[in-house]
Amino acid sequence: MVYENAKDLMEKLEFPTDSIAELLLTLKKLLEKSEFIEIVNNYNLEDFDFSKSLEDTKTLAKKENICEYSAYMLLLLCMAPELHKRYIQKGIDDKIFYDTMSDLRYKLEECRLVHRKVGTFVPAWYKGFFEMRIFALGRLQFEINHTWFDCEINSAQIPKGTKVLSVHIPRSEVRLSHDLVLESYNKAAVFFKEEFHENIIFICNSWLLYPWNREVLKNGSNLAQFYDDFTIVSSGEYQNYSEAWRLFDCLYDGNPDNLPADTSLRRAYIERIKSGKPIGHGTGVIVFDKLKTR
Repeated sequence: MVYENAKDLMEKLEFPTDSIAELLLTLKKLLEKSEFIEIVNNYNLEDFDFSKSLEDTKTLAKKENICEYSAYMLLLLCMAPELHKRYIQKGIDDKIFYDTMSDLRYKLEECRLVHRKVGTFVPAWYKGFFEMRIFALGRLQFEINHTWFDCEINSAQIPKGTKVLSVHIPRSEVRLSHDLVLESYNKAAVFFKEEFHENIIFICNSWLLYPWNREVLKNGSNLAQFYDDFTIVSSGEYQNYSEAWRLFDCLYDGNPDNLPADTSLRRAYIERIKSGKPIGHGTGVIVFDKLKTR
């Protein structure tokens, strides 16, 4: 049944057929090991430790000479039916479940591009998914968080510790159009309405909000509109270019000429890297009622 459930979910999430075939071959091998079945079943325990499950999966993959990225993906796929039951118990619509789980396909594609492997190289990211803290609501993903700083937005004081909704931007094949972004904010406002008795504050920390980006983004573009909705409250720079894969879908090998230059933003980043200037990230805040009236 575990095998059939994983196969069914991969098909529903529209994994590439070659990836499905490869993962199913690996799953057959893993299901022969009682250790893997135990790791999967541990998700039913009250004291389930997500980080330990990843460590145990990595150990097993190494022992069995299996790609750890594939093993991580298969663990997530095999735990998903139990997560689905929890969605049903809480009365959360199936569409939200499958939209949220579609992130597995996004990370699969990311892994294929960056590492030429089938699976995921960022399994720790899914802790929030399996703890039912992160939900996909339209184009974006959201989770309840709290500010780790004080700030003032449009004369509104936001003290440290204020409850907010963190915004995550999945690597989807769907463009980040402003209409879809606003639709997501509205869906989040409805979904989390019991958690917020006043205006919802959205917060996002992303390389997309690195202030330098706005200098090269074309006015009116999808990314520019996304950026402009936020008030940037802080930013930082990476020590090296190891995070460049987020834009280029490949690891940086030290030669900027080997990076794909098929978009204006990628070309701008290549020139920045060639000049030895840093890349970084920014944190932005939106007071939602202000956004709706813009």
